[in-house]
Amino acid sequence: MSARQQQLTNERPIRILFLTAALYDFILGFVFFAFLRFFFEDIFKLPLPNYPAFFQAAAAFVFVMGIGFYFVYRNMYRNIDIVKVGVCFKLVYTGLAFYHVFFQGMPWIFSVFGFLDLIFIVFFVFFLLAIRREVQA
Repeated sequence: MSARQQQLTNERPIRILFLTAALYDFILGFVFFAFLRFFFEDIFKLPLPNYPAFFQAAAAFVFVMGIGFYFVYRNMYRNIDIVKVGVCFKLVYTGLAFYHVFFQGMPWIFSVFGFLDLIFIVFFVFFLLAIRREVQA
């Protein structure tokens, strides 16, 4: 392990955070991609969108982001830029979800995913700030 990789003293909880983010996005992306009709019609009681491919593409992007977070879990220091992309990715979803739920009448369930992403954003930003402090020290 290099000196740079020994910088964060509480590395294990941070790695668990990224593994959790990876599993969350893997599962969420896969489930929405594979079972879109079931979730919309049976769980959310919503009509299937006219163009389900757009929702499936979004689900695939979430799945791929899970792959990115898995890379971060494997090596936080080499893959730090993936965390920055993840913050942007989750900020975009959270902003869109909250806007459409609160102002456009989208079903509230989508704000739950936004709230969970908001939690990840907070921890990711704390991680990025901790890395910055350690590098500057």
